[in-house]
Amino acid sequence: MRIAHVTATFPPYYAGTGLVCYHQAEGLARLGHQVAVFTAACSSGDSPHPEGVSVHRLPALFRIGNAPFLPGLLGLRDFDVIHLHYPFIFGAEMIRVVSAIRHIPYVLSHHNDLIGDGGRRYLFDAYTALFAPFVFRGARKWLPVSIDYAASCRIARLFRRRWTDVVEIPNGVDTDFFRPDVDGRPVRCRLGIPERARVLLFVGALDRAHHFKGAGYFLRAFAQMDGDIWLVLVGDGDLRPSLENLAEKLGVAPRVRFVGTVPHRDLPPFYAASDLVVLPSFPPESFGIVLIEAMACGRPVLTHDIPGVRSVVSDGTDGLLARPGDMDDLLEKVGALLDDPQRRRMMGLRGRAKVEEQYTWPRIVHRLLEVYQEVIR
Repeated sequence: MRIAHVTATFPPYYAGTGLVCYHQAEGLARLGHQVAVFTAACSSGDSPHPEGVSVHRLPALFRIGNAPFLPGLLGLRDFDVIHLHYPFIFGAEMIRVVSAIRHIPYVLSHHNDLIGDGGRRYLFDAYTALFAPFVFRGARKWLPVSIDYAASCRIARLFRRRWTDVVEIPNGVDTDFFRPDVDGRPVRCRLGIPERARVLLFVGALDRAHHFKGAGYFLRAFAQMDGDIWLVLVGDGDLRPSLENLAEKLGVAPRVRFVGTVPHRDLPPFYAASDLVVLPSFPPESFGIVLIEAMACGRPVLTHDIPGVRSVVSDGTDGLLARPGDMDDLLEKVGALLDDPQRRRMMGLRGRAKVEEQYTWPRIVHRLLEVYQEVIR
């Protein structure tokens, strides 16, 4: 089968959509399929390619944030199916046109709603209202990362129109690489964290496109925590300077470590160095790959009780769900886990078992292949 994956972001920009595309493409290639990824050219010299996959980095005529305008997408041809990773401003509309002209069916992975902060919010709302129906109508199958999110997201009305064409394809994790026996002590040593300190870990892009990850919100919560507790933030972006200033202003900078971007395959030691992984996201967080990576490493997780994310975490079993916006509830749940090592250990074991059962890439890729085959038939 000849398969084209189209995505606005891709490694070395390490964020959810691009990483999912990377692993799906690699998994399909390992099954013997001819897979190509089409994305924007990057400025970094580190441009990883999934094994057996051809990656076409097209020049952008211009870009708005993470939305590159790639005229080269109009040249797609000779594929059996196109897999569009959405949202992709400009690119999604081009794929709809290519599909109609060249009679190539496409499926659409819906990763999250398109929501901006400040003035961008109104622009994104207008774009979604005008163009999302056009793009969705052309797709043969809609692949949300969780049914829970699809039923409650801002474009749920589109899903409801063709609910029989909705297929849940969750995100996945490499359980051979993200595993519980990784040593986190070198990371703690390098960051100057005392051996007996308890460590909270945040992993996520620190840019405006991912403002909903809640890094600033969690910094304010962290400032209210007592005891020998440290916070490590893995990620980078245009919000990092303001977050570093906030840590200084709150007086917690000596116990906060901004690590910057960490290549995906270098993440396991950071999970191993932590006692609890916290994802304090607000909508439109639809899944939270960080959660299943932490679980695969045997670490308990704490996140907000919001659509999509809550379908990943079994509250009280492999992690805890806090009420979004209720900082007291968040603080109480963080404290309860940090004060109970045995509970954390048991949650970590149950999380690992869940990931092995539901979120391995081979399992997900086989399900994705079934969707392609149905579409082509």
